[in-house]
Amino acid sequence: MLNNLVNIGFGNFLNSTRIIAILNPDSAPIKRLKDEARAEKKLVDATCGRRTRAIIISDSNHVILSSIQPETIAQRFNTGTVQDFEFKKVLKSR
Repeated sequence: MLNNLVNIGFGNFLNSTRIIAILNPDSAPIKRLKDEARAEKKLVDATCGRRTRAIIISDSNHVILSSIQPETIAQRFNTGTVQDFEFKKVLKSR
């Protein structure tokens, strides 16, 4: 289970097997997608009050906002060992 998690910033993790797409939020269609998800109560804001830099689409049609760049999330998506260590560190601190 631990090697399936991706750090999306500020102690928030997603299951990598549920991620469909990691998108840049600047285009109009993506902004509409975000607004539709908000109206359907399927929007998860993981930005901690910061600017949205990536929008993640899950297989359950949830839209997750992150303040981490899409390239950084994709890089973390491809390397699981760093996230495992970070997640274990977060769990130990609680």
